[in-house]
Amino acid sequence: MKIGVISDIHGNYEALKSVLRELDRLGVSEVYSLGDVVGYFSQVNECCEELIKREIPNLMGNHDWYLCSGGFCSRSRSVNDCLEYQKKVITKANMDWLRKSQIQRFVRNIHMVHGGWSNPIDEYIWEPSKDYFSKIAGKVFMSGHTHIQVLQQYGDKTYCNPGSVGQPRDNNPKAAFAIVEDDSISLHRVEYDMEKVFQLMKRAGFSDYYYGSLKTGAKNLCRLE
Repeated sequence: MKIGVISDIHGNYEALKSVLRELDRLGVSEVYSLGDVVGYFSQVNECCEELIKREIPNLMGNHDWYLCSGGFCSRSRSVNDCLEYQKKVITKANMDWLRKSQIQRFVRNIHMVHGGWSNPIDEYIWEPSKDYFSKIAGKVFMSGHTHIQVLQQYGDKTYCNPGSVGQPRDNNPKAAFAIVEDDSISLHRVEYDMEKVFQLMKRAGFSDYYYGSLKTGAKNLCRLE
C-alpha cells in the first residue's frame, strides 16, 4: 500500500490539484497532510474542501493555528496581511474542520508533526542531525514547515520533509510531496498552473511581492522578474 504525504499547501489550490492528480496516477491509496493548509495564497476554502472531500487528515500547522486562534505571526507582516484576507473569506465549516487538526499523528511506524518534536507546530528543523533524532523514540519521522524537501538516514532512523505543495523554498518551483511504500520513502515534484495563482492573487488585491517567489522557488518573498 502506498501512502502520500503532503505539507504546506498554503491556499495554493492549483498546486494541490496537480499533486493529488499525480498521487492518483501513482496509485496512492492514503494521503496525510502535515499542516498549513492555509496562509499566503487565496484559495483557502478550495484547499480545505478538497481535503475534506478526500478525507485527508490534517495536522495543525502554525498558519492553521494563527487562523484558528485569531492570532498573528510575530515574524512577518506579509504573513499577517494574508491571514487578514483569509479570515474574511474562509467559511465557518472549513474553519471548524481546520480547528479539529491534530498536533501529531502516528501512521504505522511514522511519527508525523508539522514543525519538530520539541515544538510540533512551530519548530524549524533546518539541519536535521543524528543527535537530534537520537533523543526521540521511534524509527521514521516526517515533518514540514521549512518548505524544503529532505530525506536522510541516521543509522536505523529516517527523517523526511516532503517539501511544500504550495510554496516551495528550495529553488525548485514544482509542487513537492512524498510517497511511502512499504519501508521505502521517495520524494516527488510536479508542475502546476502557476499563472492562475498569480491572477487570483491579483484579483484578491495582492501585489506580485506576495507571489513572485513561486516562479523560482525562492526562499524569501520577492517580486516577479
